[in-house]
Amino acid sequence: MTDKPEKTSWTSKAALAGAAIGSAALAAALLYASRRKERAEKAAKKPHPEDAPETD
Repeated sequence: MTDKPEKTSWTSKAALAGAAIGSAALAAALLYASRRKERAEKAAKKPHPEDAPETD
C-alpha cells in the first residue's frame, strides 16, 4: 500500500496567493489610515498663527 502525495492544483495555489495579497493590502491600508489619523491629530494640536496669543 503506497501513499500517493496529494497534488495541489493551480487554483488552490492561486487562492492562497490571492488571500496573502489581500491580507497584505488590508494591513497596508490600516497602517496608512492610522498614520494619517496621527498626523491630523498632531496638526490639530498646534496653535494656528492667527490664534496665537500676542506677546510684547
